[in-house]
Amino acid sequence: MKVAIGCDHAGFELKDYVIEQLKMEAVDFTDHGTSGAESVDYPDFGHLVCNDVEEGRVHFGILICGSANGMAMTANKHNTIRCGLCWLPEIAALSKQHNNANVIALPARFITQELGLEIVRAYMAAEYEGGRHQRRVDKIPC
Repeated sequence: MKVAIGCDHAGFELKDYVIEQLKMEAVDFTDHGTSGAESVDYPDFGHLVCNDVEEGRVHFGILICGSANGMAMTANKHNTIRCGLCWLPEIAALSKQHNNANVIALPARFITQELGLEIVRAYMAAEYEGGRHQRRVDKIPC
């Protein structure tokens, strides 16, 4: 499985932790950064991840910033991206099951690294249910 991941300065520690843990499970990452606490602009990293998803270079994307709001807003400006803001594993699973999310955004300032990893794993384990949800997903793009 190939995943694009990106973050701002608030999320680099969680990003590095997720990569470290999931590499042991044969997940291949494209790491778009950032790699330190120096202030950066989250849209720069969010767009890189979303471009990878849109162009089919990865299976899905993970975005991390302080609240996850900025990253989710950035991602959802892309017409083919459906980004869910996920702060619990159940929310991550539902974002895939009901909304066919292809990107998730994690709020690094409000979750532990361990919870962040659980959220990613819950998303990865979930399957899109289709059916009645497809009609709604089809109405998302403008």
